[in-house]
Amino acid sequence: MSQYMILCVDDERDVLDSVMDDLQGFSDHFELEAAESVTEARDVIEQMAAQGTQLALILCDHIMPGELGVDFLIELAKQPQTAGARKLLLTGQAGLEDTVSAINHASLHYYIAKPWQKATLTSVVTDQLTSFMIEHEPNLLPWTSVLDTPRLVDAINKHKFEVGGE
Repeated sequence: MSQYMILCVDDERDVLDSVMDDLQGFSDHFELEAAESVTEARDVIEQMAAQGTQLALILCDHIMPGELGVDFLIELAKQPQTAGARKLLLTGQAGLEDTVSAINHASLHYYIAKPWQKATLTSVVTDQLTSFMIEHEPNLLPWTSVLDTPRLVDAINKHKFEVGGE
């Protein structure tokens, strides 16, 4: 099992299945998890944390029964164990005010509108995961095969320079 997780949250099962299918290319390196509600997402995060798996990225719908996705992302940004995770809003219904609120609370790294294109989604996820790894993973070399290789190599070289390496 991977030590990092990608979590997708959407109350529409068809949308959730489609997102999970589009992200299958990451499944060799990341634990892919799905939740149909914010409550279920909290449970998944708690269970995975108990197994030593860290939330690296969450894609969350906005309009869901019981709780708005933006509010959940703001909540995650305030919790130490999930604050560093990359947070993406995947929705067709978030208003400007909600999106601005999430950005202003440092809770949203990217907004993807529904319907999305698979290539766009995988490109954004790759970019966001690369940023996460540069910020949180001391050994970037293994990630060069799945994420943004030039950015990771630059980060490796910068780190070498900063610690007095070559």
